[in-house]
Amino acid sequence: MAFITTEPAFRFRQGTRPLLISMPHVGTHVPPALAARFTEEARHVPDTDWHLEQLYGFADELGASVLVATHSRYVIDLNRPPDGASLYPGQSVTGLCPVDTFDDTPLYAAGDVPGEAETAERREAIWQPYHRQLAAELERLRSVHGTIALWDAHSIRSVLPRFFEGKLPDLNLGTADGKSCDPVLAATLRGIATSAEGYTGVLNGRFKGGYITRQYGNPAGGVHAVQLEMTQSSYMQEALPFAYLPEVAAGVKPHVRRMLEAVLGFVEGRRG
Repeated sequence: MAFITTEPAFRFRQGTRPLLISMPHVGTHVPPALAARFTEEARHVPDTDWHLEQLYGFADELGASVLVATHSRYVIDLNRPPDGASLYPGQSVTGLCPVDTFDDTPLYAAGDVPGEAETAERREAIWQPYHRQLAAELERLRSVHGTIALWDAHSIRSVLPRFFEGKLPDLNLGTADGKSCDPVLAATLRGIATSAEGYTGVLNGRFKGGYITRQYGNPAGGVHAVQLEMTQSSYMQEALPFAYLPEVAAGVKPHVRRMLEAVLGFVEGRRG
């Protein structure tokens, strides 16, 4: 089946400081012809990283560039390798063009999952433009600032037996086991996460950073990449209607901002 979309692949705001915030899983758009193939559950796109633009509403004040996905991860997952290789071999994961939800239920009501040709069309229409913009902005920032940071912003339900046991820590920092970010910066961020009162934090636990963190993080080349996977219970309802809870979000927001300020302090301290 041919894949057609009328929506742009991303929204982008250019900032003034050496930080790009990427939000690859906040998109909710599913083209109508594709939505018609989905189950009723899938049409609610429950595995979205809901409301991150609102949670990171201070990004413009920090002078960060912001890149935001428009399409649902059910259309194509922007944080997966373009060849669909598993990020966590031996563990349960969803694919480049997912066929199931995080609860392991099917996305496609009639089982008409995308084949290679449809996957290639989605990759060309959405995945490639997002990554071209991401790479181009990193290159621009490098040319202006020298040393820069990429922050890949994510969130997930706090309890998901398919992927992990029990309740996930609230603030999950990933640096590809130390490959995508300077260890001094990583230690600073871990300290902020683990000392945040009322929250739990971990570095390179269950979530070590996906394709974006691993592909673009290059500390030796002046690009320090970090993924933050937050529990959605830290700021929103984890079930329909997936509402943003401002009074809950107000607790965690200062800690997230403090981490990003630490990132900026680190990379700006290395200019020249």
